[in-house]
Amino acid sequence: MNRFDYVKPASLTEAIAAASAPGSAYLASGTNLLDLMKGDVVRPARLVDISRLPELNRIERLANGDVRIGALVRNADLAYDPDFAKDFPAVAEALLSGASAQLRNAATVGGNLLQRTRCAYFYDTASACNKRTPGSGCDAREGENSQHAVLGWSDSCIATHPSDFCVPLAAFDAMVEIEGKGGRREVALEALHLLPGTTPEKETLLEPGEMIVAVRLPAAVRSFAPHARYLKVRERTSYAFAVVSAAAGLKIESGIITEARLALGGVAAKPWRPRAAETLLVGQAADASSYQRAADVALADARPSGDNAYKIPLARNIIVRALHLAALGTPDRMPALPASPFSSPTGALHDA
Repeated sequence: MNRFDYVKPASLTEAIAAASAPGSAYLASGTNLLDLMKGDVVRPARLVDISRLPELNRIERLANGDVRIGALVRNADLAYDPDFAKDFPAVAEALLSGASAQLRNAATVGGNLLQRTRCAYFYDTASACNKRTPGSGCDAREGENSQHAVLGWSDSCIATHPSDFCVPLAAFDAMVEIEGKGGRREVALEALHLLPGTTPEKETLLEPGEMIVAVRLPAAVRSFAPHARYLKVRERTSYAFAVVSAAAGLKIESGIITEARLALGGVAAKPWRPRAAETLLVGQAADASSYQRAADVALADARPSGDNAYKIPLARNIIVRALHLAALGTPDRMPALPASPFSSPTGALHDA
């Protein structure tokens, strides 16, 4: 590991000033960053420790009904907040399906949004990776790539974004508050992450020194709570990143879908929101044929990036299953295996 400076600012203003210096990185819980440093994948010259900034550690109910989640709120604390889980059940289910209980107790909301891909070639410093070293090539293109992207990829990079949390956030119109030297700005979570194109090293809209300070979920999306689910296919149910995942939310009147939300994980370098599929569902019966047509539209532009053609029909099936489970209704209790296809549709207490 390279030598680096360590700064522990007393305020948000001090943190941004410190992190604006070239080669700086923010440190919260470090569940991803420290692993990358130990593996010599990233070599920051300065760590700016923001873990004790109190203004970033709150869950707030705003006057307009929105919920504002500070960037330092722990994943487990958010998922187990009873009001949040009731209002945004698919988001809570996604959080509880991610990583292990120990990591959820440490990992933060802001860090979850900014975690790096788990592509093995990105982590292997002996391999060519345009994301790690721009212009070096992409060994994943001709390597072991069964887990890689089927949407939005380029010849420069076929990696996927690993977050579960981001998938329902994209589906349910979450906004991200960003603070920098130029002040505060907001962007839609759906727009925060970038597709690789020819510059896969540029992963988000963040400029040097900018920090995610909060995520906000609008009050209006509470109306999806009666019919909202997150579903995740992974290689082991205990804990693993998604091979493919889907968040689905529906509004249904007399058996007809009046509004729909949908997003996919594990298929691209960002959470993938297929808005054409959402539009197609409106006015349709809440049945298998409608879900299948939506799934076909959602994956219309999908193509293998290597040995991963199986992901396309798998993603279609996950969409159909997620929409079916959402239509059945959000369980009164969190499933014993959150987000798992093996959970009972009626759910069971996760803390029983």
